[in-house]
Amino acid sequence: MSETIVGEVVSESAFGRVHFDAAAGVATLVMQMPGRANTIDQTFIEGLGGALDRIQALDGLRGIIVASGHKDFCAGANIDMLYQARDAAAFYAATRTLGALFRRLETGGVPVVAALTGSALGGGYELALACHHRIALDDARVQVGLPEVSLGVIPGGGATQRLPRLVGLQPAMEMILQGQSRRAPKALQAGFVDALAPDAEALFAQARAYIAEHPKAQQPWDQKGFRWKGPRPGTDDARGLFMGAAAMLYKKAAGAVPAPEMALRAIQEGMGLSFDRALEVEARYFTHVAVSDTAKDMIRTLWYHRGAAERHEGLPSVADPAIARVAILGAGMMGAGLAWVAASKGYEVIVKDIAEAALERGRAHCAEQATTRGKHLGAEGQQAILARIAWTLDDAALAGVDLVIEAVVENDEVKAKVTRAVEAVMSPAGIFASNTSAIPITHLAQASVRRDRFIGLHFFSPVEQMPLVEIVMGADTSEDTLARSLAFIRRIGKLPIVVNDGYGFFTSRVFGAYLMESVELVAEGHDPVLIEQAARAAGMAVPPLKVFDEVSLSLGEHAMAQRRKFAKDQGPPPAGLAVLAKLAELGRMGKASGKGFYEYEGRTRHLWPGLRELASGTPARTGLELIRDRLMYAQIAEVGRALEDGVVRQYRDAEVGAIFGIGFAPATGGPLSWMDRRGLPRVVADLRALADTVGTRYTPAPILVRMAERGERFFPAV
Repeated sequence: MSETIVGEVVSESAFGRVHFDAAAGVATLVMQMPGRANTIDQTFIEGLGGALDRIQALDGLRGIIVASGHKDFCAGANIDMLYQARDAAAFYAATRTLGALFRRLETGGVPVVAALTGSALGGGYELALACHHRIALDDARVQVGLPEVSLGVIPGGGATQRLPRLVGLQPAMEMILQGQSRRAPKALQAGFVDALAPDAEALFAQARAYIAEHPKAQQPWDQKGFRWKGPRPGTDDARGLFMGAAAMLYKKAAGAVPAPEMALRAIQEGMGLSFDRALEVEARYFTHVAVSDTAKDMIRTLWYHRGAAERHEGLPSVADPAIARVAILGAGMMGAGLAWVAASKGYEVIVKDIAEAALERGRAHCAEQATTRGKHLGAEGQQAILARIAWTLDDAALAGVDLVIEAVVENDEVKAKVTRAVEAVMSPAGIFASNTSAIPITHLAQASVRRDRFIGLHFFSPVEQMPLVEIVMGADTSEDTLARSLAFIRRIGKLPIVVNDGYGFFTSRVFGAYLMESVELVAEGHDPVLIEQAARAAGMAVPPLKVFDEVSLSLGEHAMAQRRKFAKDQGPPPAGLAVLAKLAELGRMGKASGKGFYEYEGRTRHLWPGLRELASGTPARTGLELIRDRLMYAQIAEVGRALEDGVVRQYRDAEVGAIFGIGFAPATGGPLSWMDRRGLPRVVADLRALADTVGTRYTPAPILVRMAERGERFFPAV
């Protein structure tokens, strides 16, 4: 990019350098902080201030180009700084200082262009919004966006005020409240950038042309007579948008996730104020969420722990995994989905089933994925992926495959049969993986003649979009098998956690506790509507009775049968089983059958009123808080047992697995963070109280009791 920048270097620091083309009067500020990316921290704030001092003192200055010497424009706030922020006054002051620098940039009296040769996210995009014109490379890899709410914070560099004034309320709220980003071509269509350029040389030429053609450029909100795009402040249309957004946020999280609500408040309150007062409002809301416990817990898990899992930290690796051909056993939704995922990443795949009709459905599923998820590839690219997938009824066609992923019915006898058949023809050095969601891998490996190369790869449905893979180590699984499996997982772009064996592994046993507690509550006579609301209020991604309907009651009953066969310390059969049995008797098997816990009428649904008649009585006490605690502590008790059993190998995997696998409340950071935030003495006391009043399933695991007595935590306090 250096050859596209005109002018001598007039200033240089750890922040970057300033070039000045005296003939054209154009200063180019090239941000190039140490490391791989530009991030906003105290060095950034001081560096930007110093650069503006130097630029605005230049004789003959006619315009400024803001650019990056790194691959991306700017990655936003420095996460370490954000994670450590606890002093609200100091954080607010720093936020206001940054805001003042952005205002100084846009009100300096000369046109300013953001040269987006790479992605601009979070505070990086806010810097671009403080420029008068934004030009991006015409490259789908270049993105602009505001992902802050996904880490428990909100934009703090002016985006809640600039973006609505630039593109209108609705598109701005969609990006800010949902933490969205847009690839450059789509960003241009929506007005998030102003122009595209085919390469860096053309981009800088366009920037210089804009400066020459707009010598008195001003931001729209700084111009007299500024008019909003779309609904204006104080109108019924604007009020309707805010009411709709608030309702959407409540429906999604029932107040359990503060950041989107704070962002909405900042937008709404700032709308009726002068621009500078509006920035002050945003800074206050930003500070409020940034120093909160919620932000710390979300950042720890969704940034640090997820990043460590993606990098496979602490896990074995291998230079050559020796996996070229992959076989999938079973052409159902999971098997066909896995075939598409593997083929789209370059693997040769063969799918085996026992029924031609199943293969046809699998082919159709992959063809649908090609036209939807592969839309950007064009017809030729789509066909290239589909051509890498073969379909067969014959075990012999699997000769020499390097990795087998078994995705047949959840029955240990069926799985044993296919294991023996396929191991007879696959590569002698190959890996056999089971996609079972619960059956112990050590038990399934008894059918294998190569138990050291037998492993669990538990994918989640729909596999095309769910990021997590729970890798399960059997008693005899080798570290080499784990390393080769991890290499495969990395190539297909999935997020791994690694756990030890045991019925339900980690995710299924915890999720099962959540689901079964919900039907226990139904059996006791608690209002089903309140049960679903309590789950949302707790922050769970999906309410439990809805989950039952989505997966079908038959799967729930089958899972309980498998649990009775393989799980230990079961206690008496849950009363909720009678509810499931009665629903099955009534033919209410779930959404696929048109009725289950819910009634389905076209695109609408509502809880079936007859559920109350399935209760065994009326509870002495009920209420949102009581039900919420039951649902959460049922999971926490099971997490404790998983820790006690040694299923969890690394604490981070419990957090990542719970959030990305089963939708555990993301605003809590995961079940271990949830316990840390309450304090283990309180958690143990609450569990004991529930064990005494509700059932022994709440008895706290010894590991939780020991940690509580020692005053220990799972993660260091921040």
